[in-house]
Amino acid sequence: MSGAFTKSMARNIFYGGTVFFFLLFLALSFDTHQALPKRDHRAEITPQIAHGKKLVEVNNCIGCHTLMGEGAYFAPELGNAIARLGGREGIKGFIKSRPAEGIPGRRSMPQFNFSDDDLEAIAAYLEHVNKIDDANWPPNIQG
Repeated sequence: MSGAFTKSMARNIFYGGTVFFFLLFLALSFDTHQALPKRDHRAEITPQIAHGKKLVEVNNCIGCHTLMGEGAYFAPELGNAIARLGGREGIKGFIKSRPAEGIPGRRSMPQFNFSDDDLEAIAAYLEHVNKIDDANWPPNIQG
């Protein structure tokens, strides 16, 4: 091999690297698609859980909270809210107990005035999220 680095050598390295990383991308994508159904429990999703997810999205809960590390860091993590607040009843009680005006001088969650069915759907969604294998996120119960 000569001491000079030619254009054809650079082109071959580029094409070889491109093919290698494209194949690596495909292999990792395939592996992820194989692992997700075992981790996210999608077979357990009910209409009530879907309704709870829609309520969380429509009311922009992620504007203040995080969910599995995604969202704003203004309020606590929702992925472990079931464990932190003691189950569905704890979630529903916490959401219902919010004062209409908030607490002066403190950041606080607004009162959304959800119906009992909506509260049950949100609690079901958060319980479902709590069961997802999220590689031990968040690292502590406080979120």
